[in-house]
Amino acid sequence: MEDTSKYLIHADVTADGVVERSDVVGAIFGQTEGLLGDDLDLRDLRQSGKVGRIDVEITSTGGQSHGQVTIATSLDKVETATLAAAFETISRVGPCRAALEIREIEDVRAAKRKEVVDRAKELLRTGFDDTIMSSDEILAEVRQQVRVEDITEYEGLPAGPRVTDSDAIIVVEGRADVLTLLKYGIKNAIAVEGTNVPDAVAELTRHRTVTAFLDGDRGGDLILEELAQVGDIDYVAFAPAEGSVEDLDHHELFAALRNKVPYDTVAELNEPREAVAATDGSATPSPPPTDAGPNATDRRETTATTETGAGDGATAADADPTQPAKAKTERTATTRSADKSGPNRTGAESSPASGGDRTAADEAESDDDRSPETVYGHAAAVVRAETDRVRFLDGDGETIDEVHTGDAYDALEDLEPVPTTVVLDDALGQRLLDLAADRGVDRIVARSLGQFTKRPTAVRIHAIDEIAERPPETNKSH
Repeated sequence: MEDTSKYLIHADVTADGVVERSDVVGAIFGQTEGLLGDDLDLRDLRQSGKVGRIDVEITSTGGQSHGQVTIATSLDKVETATLAAAFETISRVGPCRAALEIREIEDVRAAKRKEVVDRAKELLRTGFDDTIMSSDEILAEVRQQVRVEDITEYEGLPAGPRVTDSDAIIVVEGRADVLTLLKYGIKNAIAVEGTNVPDAVAELTRHRTVTAFLDGDRGGDLILEELAQVGDIDYVAFAPAEGSVEDLDHHELFAALRNKVPYDTVAELNEPREAVAATDGSATPSPPPTDAGPNATDRRETTATTETGAGDGATAADADPTQPAKAKTERTATTRSADKSGPNRTGAESSPASGGDRTAADEAESDDDRSPETVYGHAAAVVRAETDRVRFLDGDGETIDEVHTGDAYDALEDLEPVPTTVVLDDALGQRLLDLAADRGVDRIVARSLGQFTKRPTAVRIHAIDEIAERPPETNKSH
């Protein structure tokens, strides 16, 4: 009955004498019998369930009895009010004179409605997720999930999917570091999972070009020391001081990889981490080269190109999969050394004291410094200098416009005339590439290349390291 009740009749009862609960209930049934006719007979209503249990609480003090009566009904409003009025006709309870007065008629549904309203307010306040993701955030979330799902295992160790077939690998500390590199498109990393370097990693380093990319703390130093003892390291890179690889953002991660140094140059130093950090332009001088041979400088310059593909989401194997990366590095270094020591590079040309007249070659080189004539010259000025800018070039290699990378899309969308070449100090994404293809751009040179679901054939795209070794005449904008 409580579940179907519509109203509760609350009444106060008083009696001149001592009475009990059964006396009050008997008086209610007895003195209302036949009063309202058969349809509102209390006994019939009780049996049919239209009137519920009669609850009575009564106490006696000083020869007087006082109490409360509660009766639940499922009758309509008029019938309930009529029944309540009938209760007030009671004049005796047991042998005592008594009076019963209706205090209130409570609408049970109103109480339930209030509960519903209060609960609805609470749910409205706390039950909905107000977070609204933008389109870019949704796409970034999906891309990150895809990259995370790309993580594999190599001999039971967390690794990127390209570790097994890449000529160059990056050795990091833990699984979280591999996930971070995957997040930014680098798929040739493997984790050592602690300072005890596994045999599988040690063996792998003997056949690949290896960059140790470690945390900027004592743990990174210990892993480097262990890795150097059991494996073969080519380059070393560290996260900023006391920082972790897994905490780096896009720019910090690629900056750290660009600042890697040959391991041979820091192998004999007590603090290799500080020496590596000095290559980013800090006050501490870079460590001197360990070998003083004529090709030492050339070899150091060559190391900067061996794994740049890996740093930008590709690998050294992408450049020439038919040749081992280390052999290619040595061959490039020898070629550079031969170029620098050729017959046209004399002491008189390199020394300012050799004479007051400048050669035509010197004039041309100076003009190139002032205004780049090649795509690589513009790329060096924009990307190598880390300007966070994008430069638009016409068919003659002249600058049409230059804006911040964040405005690259809007600028390219409205730029007239349409640029022939775009030089971008940022990772090239699908959206900007699609716009360039639609507008008829011929070439894009970026700091790195992102993950493309489609790659227009009308636009030639390069990471800056892919064009670094080409002769200047092949890099002309037109």
